[in-house]
Amino acid sequence: MATCLHHLLFKNPNQPSESAAIVLKDSRVSFQELAIQVRQQAAALQSLDLKRQQRVAIFLPKQIETVSSFLAVSKSGGVFVPVNPVLKAPQVAHILMDCNVKILITSKSRLIGLQAALHDCTDLRTVILVDDIPADMTGQAYDIIAWKTYLERAANPPEPQPITQIDTDIAAILYTSGSTGKPKGVVLSHRNIIAGAESVAEYLNIQDSDRLLAALPFSFDYGLNQLTTCLLKGATCVLMDYLLPKDVINALEKFQITGLAAVPPLWAQLADLNWPESIDQHLRYMTNSGGKMPKAVLQKLRNKAPNAQFFLMYGLTEAFRSTYLPPEQIDIRPDSMGKAIPNAEIMVVREDGSPCAAHEPGELVHRGSLVSLGYWNDIAKTAERFKPAPGQLSGLPLTEIAVWSGDTVTMDEEGYLYFVGRRDDMIKTSGYRVSPSEIEEVIYASGLVKEAAAVGIEHATLGQAVVAIVSPQPDSQFNPQALIDICKANLPNFMIPAKIEVLADLPRNPNGKIDRKVLSHQFANLFQS
Repeated sequence: MATCLHHLLFKNPNQPSESAAIVLKDSRVSFQELAIQVRQQAAALQSLDLKRQQRVAIFLPKQIETVSSFLAVSKSGGVFVPVNPVLKAPQVAHILMDCNVKILITSKSRLIGLQAALHDCTDLRTVILVDDIPADMTGQAYDIIAWKTYLERAANPPEPQPITQIDTDIAAILYTSGSTGKPKGVVLSHRNIIAGAESVAEYLNIQDSDRLLAALPFSFDYGLNQLTTCLLKGATCVLMDYLLPKDVINALEKFQITGLAAVPPLWAQLADLNWPESIDQHLRYMTNSGGKMPKAVLQKLRNKAPNAQFFLMYGLTEAFRSTYLPPEQIDIRPDSMGKAIPNAEIMVVREDGSPCAAHEPGELVHRGSLVSLGYWNDIAKTAERFKPAPGQLSGLPLTEIAVWSGDTVTMDEEGYLYFVGRRDDMIKTSGYRVSPSEIEEVIYASGLVKEAAAVGIEHATLGQAVVAIVSPQPDSQFNPQALIDICKANLPNFMIPAKIEVLADLPRNPNGKIDRKVLSHQFANLFQS
């Protein structure tokens, strides 16, 4: 039985040993070959005196060594910390310092870029490079080991110490951007990761014949799940770091992909591309999380691959995934985010924790085995989000903790959930609380833009004024007034944008979502005299 992450590779009857576990470009690694690599790396890590539950950061793009390192750290008793490869040196250094990383696995070119920032990472004692050591690397307080030398340490490792590992031990720390301040480290147990893989694999019906495209960062729980569900079910995980959306379309065709996961900004770009008809012959499903999918974009995607099922999902890193809408419900309830995923309970509650009536807005609360262990080294922020689950029996001596999402939703009489907005993103204008997604839905449906974000900007009389920041369709003669006229025809007066601002491309956070906070800061002075 798989109780720890690495058991998905070593104690898993679902895996055909000769089948491809990982594909990267023209390289193919079978489950058997991956197991050999992981054992070798785990022995090498133990030779470096990695202690139980010590943190090992992996700062690499998606490659074979990235995957094998996650599993090797797990097998050797450590905690892996996937660092988004698009982060800059100060952000990487913050992560390494925040969770006291002892070992960093990266590449020569990345280490050169990090060198100055690592001076403050006093806990760092070893850097392992997947290639060779750069010249003129002297004066650092940590050892640098080239990949070949690192693997050779596994040939004669010291006598391994027995490692006690259970499912509630820490497996990983994922850093997620917060509403304020620096990224927070969400602590995941082995149970969290495996329960997430089992739940998603169940409703997506993932089989060993599937080939999933891992286009999202592994530092993003949604991206990491592409790997873990493949390991669980013996499916093939195809790795890619795309430069252009067209690269994703090419990969779908080349690797005969059966499952694709993406976030709304990427879906919006893919929807405007030409898809070869052959994709519809093998693409079995598509999934969306990380934000509401505009209906106009969804319809375009469904037209591209009519045979593929589309799963609309909602999740948050603190509890991984919470809800999904079965594909057969999309035309019946196009605005719904669905019901709870398997093995989770989702509640809609008032501020005092009492359950909301049908259609009454309240906060989404998630309880169950996917609830993470809190934020690393941050008691105050953990207490804000991780609170007692509502409705517990008074006789329970220990309090069960749930994740209070901060998201406002409603639930209908049949238990289907509907997203209203994030507390952080909600716009307060003219006395009304306005959901940005409702405005964006109309803007996307206009067909005039490829990307859009509605934000609230401080205004002397309105409190906040609605501003729509858009990226027009390429080669179009964009007319802001035409978009305003469409909004007037489809939205109440208080939702109509006071201004339309145009950018060539909207900023994104490391997980690929449109970064509303950056936009709010960029246009903060728009209405100041």
